[in-house]
Amino acid sequence: MGAFIVSRILQAVPVLLVIGFISFAMFAYVGDPVTIMLGQDYTEAQRVALVHQLGLDQPFFIQYAKFIWTALHGNLGMSYRLAQPVAGLIEQRLPATLELVATATVFSLVVGVPLGVYTGIYRDAPLARLCMAISLVGVSLPTFLIGILLILVFSVMLGWLPSFGRGDVVHFGTWWSTGFVTISGLRALVLPAITLGLFTLTLVMRLVRAEMLEVLRTDYIKFARARGLSNRAVYFGHALKNTLVPVITIVGLQIGNIIGFSLVTETVFQWPGMGLLLVQSVAVADIPVMSAYLLLVGVVFVLINLIVDLLYFAVDPRLRVDRAAATAAR
Repeated sequence: MGAFIVSRILQAVPVLLVIGFISFAMFAYVGDPVTIMLGQDYTEAQRVALVHQLGLDQPFFIQYAKFIWTALHGNLGMSYRLAQPVAGLIEQRLPATLELVATATVFSLVVGVPLGVYTGIYRDAPLARLCMAISLVGVSLPTFLIGILLILVFSVMLGWLPSFGRGDVVHFGTWWSTGFVTISGLRALVLPAITLGLFTLTLVMRLVRAEMLEVLRTDYIKFARARGLSNRAVYFGHALKNTLVPVITIVGLQIGNIIGFSLVTETVFQWPGMGLLLVQSVAVADIPVMSAYLLLVGVVFVLINLIVDLLYFAVDPRLRVDRAAATAAR
């Protein structure tokens, strides 16, 4: 297992280098941050001095090499817009994004998996048909439209939940903050989490349903019934367990997508996370913030893929047997 983890990490190194190169190259020639920082009234000497200070007068590959080198040491540069270290800005915004992503992921799994099992077992029931019809909404509608509709109904019309912000938060340590322990923080989290997790919920539900329908037709399920096992044992002890491998794959990929789509949700609800920071940085060509954000998302994707690979071993015993046999053959 240790060798497997090390091999995955070594494979991730060139991937991260390519991600860092693409993210830096995409934004290196976008906009003019010098003009934005200096404003309208500046002299040519001031412009030249700022360009030299920011290192923008150096060749592209030297700028990229410095970016990677400083990133490896935890220094992601200075924000052009706020004149603050990018690492510090990410530390301030990261808890809000992680809180939102975690809540959206748990919401999609806690609701999506049971609904998928139910619609797979009772596929002709009226409630199952209704769930499948409603799931088309989550798959079809874009995230920003779902957020606006939720704000219209639950914030404007009913006045039950806040339409923006994070509510009251409690700080733990030097940089971690959470709204899980305050009423206003929990209320502010409901609409963004539903908006962000609805697509993943419907995807998980439909995937679990399809896998359950497939597994329930297999021979070993028929043998389990012939042995006199209860429906509960058949459905949850045998059928559901064998649907988890594709579900883990999709959920792992969707967590990365949730982080990516969080910038839309954070913009709609003015959620003070990294996604909103990226949107604000794009408007002023804040290259260090944009590059650091994409590099961080790349690291998250690599970690998620590693976790998914490890979960395969825990869920599917055939992988453990095959790997043990391959190791013994060597």
